[in-house]
Amino acid sequence: MWFDIVNRFTYEHIFAGEAESLRELVEKAVRQGINLSEANLMRADLEGANLIKARLERAYLFGAKLSGAMLSYADLCDAKISKADLSDADLFKANLTSANLHRACLVGANLSEANLVRADLIGANLSQAKIIGADLTGAFLTQADLTDADLTDADLTRTELLLAKGIAVQLEELESYPQITMASGV
Repeated sequence: MWFDIVNRFTYEHIFAGEAESLRELVEKAVRQGINLSEANLMRADLEGANLIKARLERAYLFGAKLSGAMLSYADLCDAKISKADLSDADLFKANLTSANLHRACLVGANLSEANLVRADLIGANLSQAKIIGADLTGAFLTQADLTDADLTDADLTRTELLLAKGIAVQLEELESYPQITMASGV
């Protein structure tokens, strides 16, 4: 079957070819080092895909199925990944600076050492996620579910945690992050 990956803004062709599935074509592009920045992959089924070191800056992954995908070291800076399923995905050391993960499912995802500076995680489900050593400076976690998430050594400077669920932060820990925005019921 023939698949074509186009730029989300200009509709120009980025990568195309014969493949069994769009997932196979995207994996082939990543293996070949193709820059998939600004690719339109809306609602793409990339479940379990090997996208290690993928270049997906400003890519449109709204509603994409990325559960179990391997995205370690991937560049997803400014990507729109809202309402996507990233459950059990490996995002170790991924660059998600200013990424829009609004209402994304990240249950059990590995976000260890990921760059989540200014990321929009409003309403995201991060329950049981590993967020160890991640940089969440200025991130928005309003109404996010952090039940059983591991935030060990995560940088929460200026992180907005209004109405976030499941976060158990000791008061003495908050003293080292005086600019964290919290609300009662957190």
